[in-house]
Amino acid sequence: MSANDAIPINPNLLSPRAAMGLPEALVDRLGADVLARHADLLRRDATELVATLESVDVATDRRFAAGSVLAIVGDPRIRVEQPPMVKLAGGKVKLGLAPARVDAVTAQWRHVGVLEEWIRKECPEYTLEIAPFAIGRFPVTHFEFRAFLEDSGSVWLPSSWHLGTYPAHLANHPVWTIPPEAADAYAAWLAQRTGRAFRLPTEAEWEYAASQGDGREFPWGATFEAERANTVEAGPLCTTPVGMYPLGRTSTGIDDLAGNVEEYTADLYHAYPGGDHVADDLHLTQGSYRVARGGSFTRYGDLARCQRRHGWYHSPIYAMGFRLAESL
Repeated sequence: MSANDAIPINPNLLSPRAAMGLPEALVDRLGADVLARHADLLRRDATELVATLESVDVATDRRFAAGSVLAIVGDPRIRVEQPPMVKLAGGKVKLGLAPARVDAVTAQWRHVGVLEEWIRKECPEYTLEIAPFAIGRFPVTHFEFRAFLEDSGSVWLPSSWHLGTYPAHLANHPVWTIPPEAADAYAAWLAQRTGRAFRLPTEAEWEYAASQGDGREFPWGATFEAERANTVEAGPLCTTPVGMYPLGRTSTGIDDLAGNVEEYTADLYHAYPGGDHVADDLHLTQGSYRVARGGSFTRYGDLARCQRRHGWYHSPIYAMGFRLAESL
């Protein structure tokens, strides 16, 4: 079964590989020799590696290799106490989905198991006044989360850390999977440590950052394009160094909003004003749950839509991470 084949039922009822459209046999999209093919990168300095990683003119495998070398030698973009933040002006913005579009969106993604009730949670379309704020250019990485664990003594070890061991070779990949309380604790820790008003973005702030408040379907425009994000369609089937998909970057300079890992927001699920409360499988199995946004390396492009609302369904294909916001 390929990633393009239809998934006939709710993917939450399938095995992880079946839900991702993968066969039981090995799938290796980058190739075992991805680093050997780009061994010249070992002689480049960090500035050159960042330029390669973030270039729209460099192939995916070489960008990945550059990011892998950066993880080992030290990624200058990853600064625990001075994370790169993007200031957004706010204002009156358009959010949500018009009810008339539910059927079309559901039909577009039915081949990957999307149910109508999942899309109906995005309704109705509404406008909201958002105050100026800043949001992280990247999701929080393993390197940053390790600093939090070491300094705070917290026991929120990510389940993606095999046997709780820090994956040094993935230092500049987004951290996953943690509960939302761990994301809150990280933001509170960094706020206390720096004296800055770090927190998680609200659901509305996250959608505004991704859609730029104009109702666009994806951070780059109206149509899903697999090469712009780390999703299961064409991604390497693992997390990737942050910022590795420059074609998916917003015009305001924010990376990885469409793929890599899902991202918690500050809000519990609730119906939008004038909308219906949808008791979907997440509500039925988890009860009250924290809303997450953005796609991931384990999921299809439907989750990369700016309006898509979801959360942590306790399954291995849910790669739950987060990014910071900051009140200004």
